[in-house]
Amino acid sequence: MHASSMKQVPMGPTMSTSTIAPLSAPLGLARKALDALGRIPLSAVELAMRLGVASVFFKSGLTKIASWEPTVALFELEYQVPLLPPELAATFAAAAELACPVLIALGLGARLGAAALLGMTFVIQVFVYPGNWSEHLLWASILAYVLTRGAGALSFDRLIAGRLLGRA
Repeated sequence: MHASSMKQVPMGPTMSTSTIAPLSAPLGLARKALDALGRIPLSAVELAMRLGVASVFFKSGLTKIASWEPTVALFELEYQVPLLPPELAATFAAAAELACPVLIALGLGARLGAAALLGMTFVIQVFVYPGNWSEHLLWASILAYVLTRGAGALSFDRLIAGRLLGRA
């Protein structure tokens, strides 16, 4: 397209330069804020995600072992996990909720811990509390990130991989 064939579009009454000028200061401030946010290391965000999801499961595990008889009763009367007797299901759940979050938080075998808790989240969603899908989706998203991407730079997994495999 030649410059001679391009039409100039005149500014209408709502698009004068005096109208645009007051927006430049807030837009500049927004741009600076976004630039600052963009400088937050991904490793810090990954660590925060790992600690957040780990704390949810770890607290649940502590609650289970603090009052064992009511926990088994919940598995018998409310949770009703298929194929497992309530005592065994409660034991597996408590063990997973106490061990896997530690793996995830430390980033030591984090993918293994994430895989186990992702499986537990699936069971909770399908068989126990299907109405809590938005909460489960949040947990599952973080766990799937750790499972598929690893724990990140601020983890023992990365430190060990760097030492054993000679990579960061």
